[in-house]
Amino acid sequence: MLAIHPKPKPRLRSWHPPIVANLQTISSLPFKSRVFPATKTTSTLNESNETERSSAGKIKRLVLSKEGRTKLNSYPDREFYSYPRFVTHVDDGFISTLTNLYQEMLRPDSEILDLMSSWVSHLPKQAVYKRIVGHGLNAQELARNPRLDYFFVKDLNQDQKLELESSSFDAVLCTVSVQYLQQPEKVFAEVFRVLRPGGVFIVSFSNRLFYEKAISAWRDGTGYSRIQLVVQYFQCVEGFTQAEIIRKLPAAAAGPQQEKSPFSWIMRLLGLVSGSDPFYAVVAYKNFKPVYE
Repeated sequence: MLAIHPKPKPRLRSWHPPIVANLQTISSLPFKSRVFPATKTTSTLNESNETERSSAGKIKRLVLSKEGRTKLNSYPDREFYSYPRFVTHVDDGFISTLTNLYQEMLRPDSEILDLMSSWVSHLPKQAVYKRIVGHGLNAQELARNPRLDYFFVKDLNQDQKLELESSSFDAVLCTVSVQYLQQPEKVFAEVFRVLRPGGVFIVSFSNRLFYEKAISAWRDGTGYSRIQLVVQYFQCVEGFTQAEIIRKLPAAAAGPQQEKSPFSWIMRLLGLVSGSDPFYAVVAYKNFKPVYE
């Protein structure tokens, strides 16, 4: 049975709507502030019957080939993440953009699932949420995350089933980790199941990665192809709304001569150039209307 670890809840502060910069100024695609839809209030029995009669949440097609799912390091992920890494894997610019996005898209008093999380969630400090459940592969990291009320440890490449109630979260987050999923279609279908109607799934990533642990389809890709890959993950599950793409590309941090260097792309990949992390996010909602076959 899956172990759920409760954490002592810190003293909550009242939430005040923050002043947020318009993300349209930092995004290469239009991004509008939105009115959050009220979650549908139906009984569990009625919702279950509706789900059975619809095709919502079903996988329509597989996105990845067998080769595309392979990793250079084929040892179990639990071994790779057996010791904690108390570091941030993206730069401050990326983190600031992500936090601003969360301020825009997450309602106060929401119930949130932070999928493939670690010791930090990058949520707005002043925002108060009803419940935040964390998932990851290292219990020490998750126990140190001050925003989590509960957490559980599970290898989603071994078992994609989330032992969580259906329609129990208003938002699911996946930060700089989607590149490690070998069965993304099944994971996205599970996310759809645990989201409430109108709930949002926010998948963010950059160009950094543990190269030997990323799947082949991701390692061999570009920024554009990786965005399209995540879009296809959403599209392969019946019932998600059309995915929205948000991106912020860094300005050239080096002079013309340095940019021409054959090593400049390696420096950006390793984060050795200030402000070098591009920001990408793909966002979609669980549709209110059931989809019938």
